[in-house]
Amino acid sequence: MAIIITDECINCGACEPECPNTAIYEGADDWRYKDGTSLEGTVVLTDGREVDAEEAQEPVSDELYYIVPDKCTECKGFHDEPQCAAVCPVDCCVPDDDHVETEEELLAKQRFMHPDG
Repeated sequence: MAIIITDECINCGACEPECPNTAIYEGADDWRYKDGTSLEGTVVLTDGREVDAEEAQEPVSDELYYIVPDKCTECKGFHDEPQCAAVCPVDCCVPDDDHVETEEELLAKQRFMHPDG
């Protein structure tokens, strides 16, 4: 399952540089599938959706740092635990019950975004 940043976030930004998938963005910032990944041009995501990896996407939150569920792998393939949660001073990086994925699915997503990694 993906990680979500709750509304207890103090906008300190400690989590953003820790994400190996560049799935964390400052509130109101647009995001792209290509950011921090090997994705470029038109790609078919692991769930079958076709997207332009370079196209700006709407922010998930306008006020707080946020995590893009499509890019979050809970750091599988990189670390033993989600790094955002490890560095968060207020423990607001928690599992997202709305985006439940198996370890196998998370690892497949990681390999998709970082095939040379």
